[in-house]
Amino acid sequence: MGMSVIISTAEAEDAEQILKLQYLGYQTEAELYGDWAIEPLTQSLESLRAELTEQHFLVARLGGEIVGTVRGRLGPDGVGRIGRLVVHPRMQRHGLGGRLLEALERRLAEDGAVTAYRLFTGHRSLGNLRLYARQGYRQTAVEKVSGRLSLVRLEKAAVSELAATA
Repeated sequence: MGMSVIISTAEAEDAEQILKLQYLGYQTEAELYGDWAIEPLTQSLESLRAELTEQHFLVARLGGEIVGTVRGRLGPDGVGRIGRLVVHPRMQRHGLGGRLLEALERRLAEDGAVTAYRLFTGHRSLGNLRLYARQGYRQTAVEKVSGRLSLVRLEKAAVSELAATA
């Protein structure tokens, strides 16, 4: 290939590519849980465009193609809420998901004092759970959503810049 993946802030014109990648990426999740009506597969382009203005969106680009994305925001409680980490199936297992998470954590820390980062995944999403554990996230709660799905909440304490350089 010869090209490297560049992580940057998503632009408004990226909305369509992000939505297509999200739809592709969540196919395996829908199959895993037997639920094709999950929100990432039913989200409208208008809804995603609105989210682009409300929170941070990062994209991973390989040339002109978006091959990864993640979004999040810093809450008033100091918790960075992270959502919808998606990596194109052909780009998975090369560290891109971890790079996107780390980049978003840094971006959220620029917004103010972060005490922790929080995200959710399904209980059967073992690959996701392994990735998040490697990134330092620990399970803090499990919420049963339906007979097929329980959401696992994972958190990671924020490391202050002062502590990181000491």
